[in-house]
Amino acid sequence: MLLKSDPVRAFMPYPAVEVPNTAEGPLAGLTFAVKDLFDVAGYRTGCGCPMKLAESDVKGANAPPVQRLLDAGARFVGKTHTDELAWSLYGMNAHFGTPINSAASDRIPGGSSSGSAAAVAAGLADIGIGTDTGGSVRAPSSFCGLWGLRPTHGRIPLDGCMELAASFDTCGFFARDAGTFIRAGAVLLGDDTVTLPDDPRFLRPADMVERLGPRQRAVYDDMFGGLEAASASVYPEGGADALYEAYRILQGCDAKRSIVPYIEKSGMPLARGIDSRYAHARSLTDADEEAGGRVRATFRAHLDALLGIDGVLLAPVVHDAPFKLDAADDVFESFRHLAMRLLCVSGMSGLPQVVLPAGRIDGAPYGVSLIGPRGCDQSLIALAARLAKGGLSPLPRSVPI
Repeated sequence: MLLKSDPVRAFMPYPAVEVPNTAEGPLAGLTFAVKDLFDVAGYRTGCGCPMKLAESDVKGANAPPVQRLLDAGARFVGKTHTDELAWSLYGMNAHFGTPINSAASDRIPGGSSSGSAAAVAAGLADIGIGTDTGGSVRAPSSFCGLWGLRPTHGRIPLDGCMELAASFDTCGFFARDAGTFIRAGAVLLGDDTVTLPDDPRFLRPADMVERLGPRQRAVYDDMFGGLEAASASVYPEGGADALYEAYRILQGCDAKRSIVPYIEKSGMPLARGIDSRYAHARSLTDADEEAGGRVRATFRAHLDALLGIDGVLLAPVVHDAPFKLDAADDVFESFRHLAMRLLCVSGMSGLPQVVLPAGRIDGAPYGVSLIGPRGCDQSLIALAARLAKGGLSPLPRSVPI
């Protein structure tokens, strides 16, 4: 860590090593933090796992997104905490602790990109780099009141980053304000292959929105209620449960090829949550993967046809605000499964999803999002900024740009 202090416990306590950056560039004057899944020259890569950390060498090169930010003039300030092996959604690491969510200090920060989100929310970094496989940028964005992106799958290279589930893994990022978010996106994303029109075709996914309670729906309506939007159905036959089950199968099959062999070879102890996901992954068969793959292929074709090149879903991110750190066991057990029924829409389709701050529930942040066509990431961010500023309709809320 290259900062004098870390009051929210966002950073790994690595010895401070300066990482050279370009003196001038579009991000000059901004700082960034990197989830400890990505290689950074001069640092080890611990992946939130003591055994991984003990085995890691000091890296000699930067992962591509890290290098892009450095080349654009941003200054690296440290590597941040992650859930162990990035295989969780809460941001609570049994070995290294839980970063503080400065937007709601009694609540979880969200994971697995918890440290990067906590660092940005606390003003310790302007940009946070994370990964999003199942929701690990989008959930912390909603929980910490941040702007966040899960990009089009494959948009940002993942060389020099730990693999969890290759067909879902993405490199996403956080910022506190739309202006910084736009600048970071311009550097990290490259050119869009699809550009949204100034007046996109908005769609309200009724079967996603109906999963919200009254208070969550009120925040959603406060942000999007002034927009003309056609009603649409997103989920496949069998609804959210069917899509989520296919996601669990496919993510588990990916993990069975990537991190399950490491778990078995190393003999590492399994923390709560990882133990059940490990057992599920080991139980999956080729037939399971084929069935899940059919659901994914059909679902992707459906969403691609629904959105075309000008459609945008006004989508919930998760079903609720972050729960309290001392919540009952049944909350820990159920929250992830309820959240994932919404989060898996972007993951299973491979489409970009932008999260923007929207409101609060019981004093904790709660975000909403836009999901757009494949390859429209930068124009989707720009659209979200215009919406938040009230540029398309007389929306009641404003976020500074």
